[in-house]
Amino acid sequence: MTSLTRRSRCTVLGAFATAGVLLLSACGDQTDGDNGSGGSASGNGGGANAEAPLYDLLPEAIQEAGVIKVGSNIDYAPIEFFDDNDEIAGIDPDIAAALGEVLGVEFTFSDGTFDGLVLGLNNGRHDIVMSAMTDTKDRQNGISEDAEGGADFVNYFQAGSAILVAKGNPEGINGVADLCGLTVAAQRGTANEYLLDAQQEECDEPISPMINETDSNSITALQSGRAQAVITDFPVALYNELNAGGGDLFEVVGEQIDAAPYGIAVKKDNTELRDAIQAAVQEIIDNGTYDEVLAKWSAETGAVDEATINAGE
Repeated sequence: MTSLTRRSRCTVLGAFATAGVLLLSACGDQTDGDNGSGGSASGNGGGANAEAPLYDLLPEAIQEAGVIKVGSNIDYAPIEFFDDNDEIAGIDPDIAAALGEVLGVEFTFSDGTFDGLVLGLNNGRHDIVMSAMTDTKDRQNGISEDAEGGADFVNYFQAGSAILVAKGNPEGINGVADLCGLTVAAQRGTANEYLLDAQQEECDEPISPMINETDSNSITALQSGRAQAVITDFPVALYNELNAGGGDLFEVVGEQIDAAPYGIAVKKDNTELRDAIQAAVQEIIDNGTYDEVLAKWSAETGAVDEATINAGE
């Protein structure tokens, strides 16, 4: 297994040296999207910096806590994943650290199953969800099975789906139409699963879907030969093409499919926090930190120049 694999044992990781991000993690997957927490921010105020430029935009409860609790499925390199030192890494944690600097509070990440994150948001377990989540009208309105109760989304990145195959492309796959008759893996509750379902309706010879709880399980299935292709987000597919096995295991085939905005999910009635997050995203776009984060992870193609709300279709 590579560093893309989610660690399953209990662990509590310390603060990012760059400031603003903690990880709270514990054992076992739970359907409500929160695997529990092995610790919490301590002390009234939690180290909040009231002098931060956008601190006054935050709800009073967040200011008093000094933290924003983030629900995430930390299994999605390079968006969010555990590195070789069991520390959280990726685009989302780095963006969260930058947001923490301008808002003056820490972001604490809790690892959970993807299809339960919005439920955890609406149950009060999380203040926001930040997990490579595509913003769609169905998720906004709570129609999607993985978004019970709905949410508002602050849009901060964009990406579509991609097809990842074994190096050399032994099945000769060039697009989604070529997936018919093959075993294809995708993560449960994601836009990639829905894309696979839509293509299934177009096939004369049916796809054999392999739907997994984590993206790394799908990629492991591809590596072992149990799946002949994986549908995953384009940045994830590209990261695996370039890095897994030193770049010798996988390749991306075809074009990026249906690029759409990622959103930071916020509970619908928490408009004050939503607007503070939007302002913070726009601030790091304007001050250049955002571009630096994306360049670090070779993800510049997903950059946006405006932090919008509920732009998904």
